[in-house]
Amino acid sequence: MTTDTISQLSRLGLFDSRVPRYTSYPTAPNFRPDIGGREMREWISAIPGHAEISVYVHIPFCRRLCWFCACRTQGTSNLDTVRAYLETLKAEIEMLRATLPEGIRLSRIHWGGGTPTLLSSEMISDLAAQIATLGPMTEGGEFSVEIDPNEIDDARLDALAAAGMTRASIGVQDFDAAIQETIGRIQSYDVTRDVAEAIRARGIKSLNADILYGLPMQTNERIAESVQSLLSLNPDRVALYGYAHVPWMSRRQSMIPSDDLPTPEQRLKLFETARELFLWDGYAEIGIDHFARPGDGLNLAHRNGTLRRNFQGYTDDQAEILIGLGASSISRFPQGYAQNAPGTRDYTTHVDAGRFATARGYRFDGDDLLRARIIEALMCDFRVERAPLLEEFNVTPVHLEAMFAGAAARFPGFVELTAAGFAIKEAGRPLTRMIARAFDGFEMAASGHSSAV
Repeated sequence: MTTDTISQLSRLGLFDSRVPRYTSYPTAPNFRPDIGGREMREWISAIPGHAEISVYVHIPFCRRLCWFCACRTQGTSNLDTVRAYLETLKAEIEMLRATLPEGIRLSRIHWGGGTPTLLSSEMISDLAAQIATLGPMTEGGEFSVEIDPNEIDDARLDALAAAGMTRASIGVQDFDAAIQETIGRIQSYDVTRDVAEAIRARGIKSLNADILYGLPMQTNERIAESVQSLLSLNPDRVALYGYAHVPWMSRRQSMIPSDDLPTPEQRLKLFETARELFLWDGYAEIGIDHFARPGDGLNLAHRNGTLRRNFQGYTDDQAEILIGLGASSISRFPQGYAQNAPGTRDYTTHVDAGRFATARGYRFDGDDLLRARIIEALMCDFRVERAPLLEEFNVTPVHLEAMFAGAAARFPGFVELTAAGFAIKEAGRPLTRMIARAFDGFEMAASGHSSAV
């Protein structure tokens, strides 16, 4: 990237802006408390019979709390707490099963957290069996689990493999020892390698990994070493996320010295350093921050135009309905979004009373679905075509062209109006989230979102 390009990106506000990651539209800060358990039950009941759905299961517990993490998690050293939560989760699954129509099939199952592998092998088997009561997996369906290399053993891996896990996702963050010490996440390369090998030894063919840029004390040389170490594990896909330093939202991040964080300009260089190494090693670039091997499903979806984006990031899942289970999890329906109570106590209170634990959400209205489609297309494909929008949505050509022209005027030289629609030029891809923001119909507080780079 040339100095002139960086200067232009700077003038457009790339290094100063905070914008959503757009894993949904509207984004979670726009959810409202008038969506509750009644709407959740209504929307589940409206699912057509024999439909395909995806399921996300949230396990909010960690043995230790990493300082860099801003997820909704809580520390515990007592499996009794986890066991009690699991009983509530099973009750929620049973409530869902009783509400779903006949013939439902599962397209994707994902266990996230927190640390799902904090569960004992018996708990893993028990939870998987309960989820299986919702319906069979579709042909080609996937069951993925986030695995902490520091919190896994042979018994738990055996239980996951027996339950049908097809994809494992391991968090790396960074392999540099000094950086790990600073972010409160000690995880050696040897431990990570051994877990990756153990996963593959059990026939799990697909391995994901997450790595962060923008961490304290990270330099181009250090991130290059970490990426090269990660490449030696040959993951099928990689998420290269920017570290979001939001200590006003996640108090544990106050443990991380702000003075050691790279500047926004340095963050961009860190990303570019890592990106070039992934491309050099044969990975395809997927969206704004993912990379995938040629045979990976994400790569195939990228090539055939079926790439999607949800709360876990980029996905090749085509199911229109995602049901979130557990505290703070979010469901997506054709009618809108529904989010469970974030705290385990409130979540448990609702489920114990026989109610869905929905605490807030959003019902689609007006041009929400049009804007959602445009934003997802830009985030996935860096372009959006006008003809399908005019055919599917109640929008006039004049209004759509005005939306496109307004965004084009804000980012001259980095986007273009084409014969087919609107596109982000390659040089403008670092601005993608900001460009997507131009199609967002909501006001927002910048402090609630992460750096644009």
